[in-house]
Amino acid sequence: MDLAYDGRELHGFADQPGHPTVAGLLRSSLATVLRLAEPPLLTVAGRTDAGVHALGQVCHLDLPVGLLDDPDGVTRRLNGLLAGRVVVRALTPVDDDFHARFSAIWRSYRYLVVASEHPALALTRDVAWVVRGPLDGEAMNEGFAAVLGEHDFRAFCKRPPHSTPDDPLRRHLYQARWRAIEDTAVLTAAGDQLWRCDITANAFCHNMVRSLVATAVAVGQGRLAPGVFSERLESHVRDHLPALAPASGLTLVKVGYPGDLPPGVGV
Repeated sequence: MDLAYDGRELHGFADQPGHPTVAGLLRSSLATVLRLAEPPLLTVAGRTDAGVHALGQVCHLDLPVGLLDDPDGVTRRLNGLLAGRVVVRALTPVDDDFHARFSAIWRSYRYLVVASEHPALALTRDVAWVVRGPLDGEAMNEGFAAVLGEHDFRAFCKRPPHSTPDDPLRRHLYQARWRAIEDTAVLTAAGDQLWRCDITANAFCHNMVRSLVATAVAVGQGRLAPGVFSERLESHVRDHLPALAPASGLTLVKVGYPGDLPPGVGV
């Protein structure tokens, strides 16, 4: 199941009793459309936090034979119930050995930042982080050069439950770059900058993208030096790094599976 969703007012992907979530909306809609006695279990490529959006999320579920004879019809009925909060882009039969999470070999995220000297519309804050500008993109990319490749990202991640400060969190980053983009959606005012961060890795630990983005913005504002990234990768110390960038600027763009090259690799 290929998915997109609007993270506003949703408490992340995973089920949370009493709160609207992506999984909760999907499971109840699937039970209604397919007339299931119980909502089906969903396995997702990567859970997203409250407020995070997605354009290319992937999950899988097991269904009795014959229930998906008309995938296009089921997709239309699901999207009618979901009313745009979640969009099912495709339902595709897969082999028994496919696993949405464990078969995935990379994930790609996008983060939007508006650098401005003025207050922003609520609409803008729903999809981007509005910060004091201007930002030095060259300095931000200089800092990000240090995180490419395989490293221990303990300094930029929330420690998993039952782990210790000495447990490494190794991840391989294929892409991490900033670029100023044209504001075709008209989210900014005259004189503002719209920055896009594209970041791709084999996997991400909790809060990793939002921590890296917040640190890069501090570099772009001149509050930290670009060398902070290499220093923290060596020291593994998170203390006194900037607070996390808001979830609203973050979007899961694509999940790669065997045969899919990560962005920027092999080009």
